[in-house]
Amino acid sequence: MSRSSPVSVEHKGAVSIITIDNPPVNALSQSVRAGLTDCLEEANSNSETKSIVILCAGRTFIAGADIREFDKPPEAPHLPDIVSAIEASDKPVIAAIHGTALGGGYEVALGCHYRIAAADAAVGLPEVKLGLLPGASGTQRLPRVTGAAKALDMMLSGNPVRADAALDAGAIDKIAAGDDLQSAALAYAEELVATGPRRIRDMPAPSAEPSLFDDSRKKIAAKTRGLMSPERIIRCVELSTKVDFDEGCKAEREFFLECKASPQSSGLRHAFFAERAVSKVSGINKNSTKRAVNSIAVIGAGTMGAGIGYASLTAGCELILIDNDDDGLKRGQSTIEDLYQAGVDRGKVSNTQMVEGLARFRTSQDYADLEEVDLVIEAVFENMAVKKEVFGKLDAVCKKGAILATNTSTLDVDEIAAATERPEDVIGLHFFSPAHIMRLLEIVRGSKTSDDVIVSSLDLAKRLGKIGVVVGNCFGFVGNRMLYSYGRENQRLLLEGAAPEYIDRVLYDWGMAMGPNAVGDLAGLDVGYKIRQERTDLPDDPTFYRIADMLAEQGRFGQKTGKGMYLYEHGSRKPVPDPEVQEMINGEAERLGVEQREISGEEIIDRCIYGLIAEGTRILEDEIANRASDIDVIWINGYGFPRYRGGPMHYADSIGARKICEAIEKFGETPGLEYWSCPNLLKNMVKNRNKFT
Repeated sequence: MSRSSPVSVEHKGAVSIITIDNPPVNALSQSVRAGLTDCLEEANSNSETKSIVILCAGRTFIAGADIREFDKPPEAPHLPDIVSAIEASDKPVIAAIHGTALGGGYEVALGCHYRIAAADAAVGLPEVKLGLLPGASGTQRLPRVTGAAKALDMMLSGNPVRADAALDAGAIDKIAAGDDLQSAALAYAEELVATGPRRIRDMPAPSAEPSLFDDSRKKIAAKTRGLMSPERIIRCVELSTKVDFDEGCKAEREFFLECKASPQSSGLRHAFFAERAVSKVSGINKNSTKRAVNSIAVIGAGTMGAGIGYASLTAGCELILIDNDDDGLKRGQSTIEDLYQAGVDRGKVSNTQMVEGLARFRTSQDYADLEEVDLVIEAVFENMAVKKEVFGKLDAVCKKGAILATNTSTLDVDEIAAATERPEDVIGLHFFSPAHIMRLLEIVRGSKTSDDVIVSSLDLAKRLGKIGVVVGNCFGFVGNRMLYSYGRENQRLLLEGAAPEYIDRVLYDWGMAMGPNAVGDLAGLDVGYKIRQERTDLPDDPTFYRIADMLAEQGRFGQKTGKGMYLYEHGSRKPVPDPEVQEMINGEAERLGVEQREISGEEIIDRCIYGLIAEGTRILEDEIANRASDIDVIWINGYGFPRYRGGPMHYADSIGARKICEAIEKFGETPGLEYWSCPNLLKNMVKNRNKFT
């Protein structure tokens, strides 16, 4: 065995200890698999060895496969063979688990004869989150130790199970007493010499209620819409109750390879890596000094401000909520209290955490109370004059070094910063509604924003449990700038004859979380209308957002008024098509000279999604996004783009630049659609056969 191998074996009396040391998370790379095979053979061939312990150095047990190898030709030894070899050992093999044993790592542990874990360890099979299923016998082993129902729950959720719950379920055999896992594992190994190996493959097939599998399908149908791997997981667990172990493993492997080769898994794996890349910002050293952010003020006690405030409190910060209206402050305070209570009711927050959080919270109408806060987040109306007035006041009262952030969704951060004498302290923190739930935070870098403010904002995003993506400053930044292109096609398609509910159904079925017309009603059609009224750079095109503007001008703002693009009867949030709206659309199309026709679902998808891709390409040309994958992260986490498609730019790669360019050029030749043009970057990609991601 090579000295450079990440796996080593040490013989301590009658126990051989196999140690995996492959930082940072002991992923099952080819070198780990090879080293594990060699060390297992050595331990088994040692005449003094009576039992074997497999453990890991560093902060965790094996946290899964090395996903970077998935797109490369597979190299032996293969994980299923290693798991089988562990189980075949004539000497008891014990997995000593600390940190997390996930995916292939937990399958290695299931191949062992016994499993002991540290009290704070966790185990799980999260493959479903990457569009996969356990491919090294996990779907056949786990049901035999936990029962089919618990195994399904663990695999379909993909969530890890803490040691105490894992012990109760049978997923592990013992929790180590004290902090010395290795000593506990050695003692356990010595105990088990007399007992000998206990092989999961030899355990009886699990029994299950006949309805379990169909009930599981129904239960997850909405959440896993469009995904193939959950159904394959259910089928594998069902097989574990009906066929022998080897036949079940054979089917599992076939399903695993099918999922691995699918565009869905490719998209989900891309999203996984893309979310980890966003913290690497061009020109910014991630080790730059961070400004302390322990106290936060939020200006504006509306729904957004209250949501930001609640997120700040649950992150452990002190909070001052500022508003110029007593009733507004009372509503904001009530919203935060209600959010806390809802968290307690759902078991997400303890009563103690609620009491402590509310003790760090106060309200005020006096800007002078902000003189010592570390960060101020402005969340007032999307109006430049109002925001500049607020920032002028903040500049006068806030301490030196305080970060001044605007929650603007579209406006020029540099113009807002110019209202202060410290533009280097000003940044955009664009939260998405509801702010305490949505994972995305667009961090908008002004032309004078200092590096430490950017680094501090990225750190704050992590503390808030959000994915912070640094973007450049332009109208709408990345997400909303692209949303205009997407919405433009929706609005134009309405005039051309596609009914609102038809467009929404096509895009929902394609994978979007909601159709664009339902989204508009949810967000409020008045919001976009007010923003468009302030803009001076809108295209000279009478069809541009024409229907949305007409609805807003009639006071049809969406769900909050009971009618928008759809009707919402008796306070319901269920959209109902409104014949009056369709008549209005038809009449406006005739007035504008737009010929109505039958439109295919394929055209709706191409125009809306290619609109996103084209604008995303221009954003890259303008260097507003650091990388194409950042755009994907923004649209997956902020706008409901299907994660399994990897985001608009990854999806573009799956289609091919040539096909997209040809479609865009064809659209541009259509009367009324002359605004379509292929970006130069996309043309160059066709020429050079490049990809975005």
